[in-house]
Amino acid sequence: MKFQEQGWLRMVIASLLAAAVGAAQGEGFVVRDDSSFAGKECLPKFSWEVTPQYFMFGDGAKVLEPEQVQSIAERTDFICIEKSHAYRELGAAELGARHEVAAFKAIKPEMKVLFYFNAAYAWPFTSYNQGITPQKIDQHPELKKFLIVDPKTGELAHRRNIYCFDVLNPEFREWWSDTVARGVRETGADGAFIDQMHGFSWLRKDRAREVQLAMGEMMGALKEKLGPEKILLANNVTDSNAKHVYPVVDAHMFEHYNAKLLTKEKLLQDWGQMARLAKDGKVSVFRIGVEAEHETTDENLATRGETIQMEALARERLEFYQACYLIGAQPYSYFQYGWGWNLSSGSLEVFPELHKPLGAPKGDFKRTEPAGWEFAREFEHARVWVDTEARVGRITWLDES
Repeated sequence: MKFQEQGWLRMVIASLLAAAVGAAQGEGFVVRDDSSFAGKECLPKFSWEVTPQYFMFGDGAKVLEPEQVQSIAERTDFICIEKSHAYRELGAAELGARHEVAAFKAIKPEMKVLFYFNAAYAWPFTSYNQGITPQKIDQHPELKKFLIVDPKTGELAHRRNIYCFDVLNPEFREWWSDTVARGVRETGADGAFIDQMHGFSWLRKDRAREVQLAMGEMMGALKEKLGPEKILLANNVTDSNAKHVYPVVDAHMFEHYNAKLLTKEKLLQDWGQMARLAKDGKVSVFRIGVEAEHETTDENLATRGETIQMEALARERLEFYQACYLIGAQPYSYFQYGWGWNLSSGSLEVFPELHKPLGAPKGDFKRTEPAGWEFAREFEHARVWVDTEARVGRITWLDES
């Protein structure tokens, strides 16, 4: 396989130089190793005043109501419009994203709004890929050639009739990076959130390294097309593709969507990665979905009763998960909390604890015992303790009487 390496290398070098010089955006924020955060001008503003939040949501049926826009804008400066937002009302998800970008920026111009696209699954919600469905795909050979054929069945690989992109196809990589850059441009978004970084390596295990390299090359091409003024946020950059993707992205999400990603060992690893990201001038999003504790998923939360049940669980478990975030939080680390990706999955819920005065950390976390799983950390207005083995946490708010 031959990759277009020169453009990718130029972009990586430019990114490293920008981080080395340091942009004024992040100066004054201290990282775990006492270095200063050296971010980029494109990043959202950051403050330790209260728990910094990131929101990511969508409603496939319709655009947001003005009061919903206002409610979210009052709580964060950093959001992503999810993959299917308003496609039923407007006909295509990029139109929903464009509508919300304008709505948020009308009341809060500094808001950073990201456009969603998937690197692996061909969700058919935008006009760019509406032809990638079982009913239409044979009418679109120009898109069909971008999909993976399951080696066991000889048919197009899919999950619940959602087809799979083939990152090993160089024509696809060019189309994909062009398409995402177009989506960001046409929506007026401040960058892109890219989901699913695996490239379906398990479908071609004999070419796993090629898949990793191809994913890095594709993400590098996208960043180059977006330019330095736009944010590129990647979801779950795994150990296998990290060395190829990590250098080119501006931000990384830790998506804790199941129990395996919330073990005591994994949380400790995540805290170390959050520090690494901050040291490199990158954003991190610490996403907790409490559906990981419940035998359900966002897709089957169909009734109001189930939603009320998940809201109660979210409120019950907030102190532990907020404490887990605060133990590892660094400059430009954001907390996302809820129980799914729909608008009704927590984005409109107000959790008062996330708006209590926090203040900057007084230092790094401390481990109570070298081999133990209790951790503590102090902030200007809060003391945080967590036991990740017992899965309990406590936050003492110092300004409360």
